Amino acid sequence: MPFLTSSPVPLRLAIADDHAIVRMGYRRLLEDEPGLRVVAEYGDADSAWADLCRRSEGEIDLLILDLSMPGRSGLDLLQQLHAERPALKVLVFTMHDTEALRAQCLRAGAVGLIGKSSDPECLLDAVRQIAHVAPASVRATAPSVAARRSDLPGHHHLTLREHDALMGLLRGWTLDQIAAEMGVSDKTVSNYQTLIRQKLGVNTAVELMRYGQAHGLIP
Repeated sequence: MPFLTSSPVPLRLAIADDHAIVRMGYRRLLEDEPGLRVVAEYGDADSAWADLCRRSEGEIDLLILDLSMPGRSGLDLLQQLHAERPALKVLVFTMHDTEALRAQCLRAGAVGLIGKSSDPECLLDAVRQIAHVAPASVRATAPSVAARRSDLPGHHHLTLREHDALMGLLRGWTLDQIAAEMGVSDKTVSNYQTLIRQKLGVNTAVELMRYGQAHGLIP
């Protein structure tokens, strides 16, 4: 279904994702739709913030934001944009699609969240729905915050950065490798590992792997 807009001015989009090939794919998908134009791309949160700050309000209509990027996380950027650039709508597009993360992103100011494993049409549908709707109205129709329920498995209560560290641990990466991938120190990753084990109720690496297998988290 083509994107229909009552205005001759195309909807101006920006994409923040650390993989250039992924950004290229998004751009082609979006710009194949009449009325959509990608006007900016960013490979990390800091470059996105710097560019968005220098632009005037309303110059970009919607930011499509990945959360897992090197250095400062996309969630940090989302919170900062919500506080200082509240008029900018942000659609989170991430590989980590859980109720807990969805609730966290909505609280941080996102207008929606789409999993990267979704059909490409889902992203286009989300852009269509969000494009000309006020952020508060979109968030009001979002799923309820079921992630707070105590009966959800422990990994639903991890922060985004803890979730990233968990996935590295489940891949068998060393703390050094995880730190390099996340752009943080070894000590920070060690702290994440301690918090992860506490939240998941495991004590050893073997128990952690068993938890990952039991909950379908092993990559």
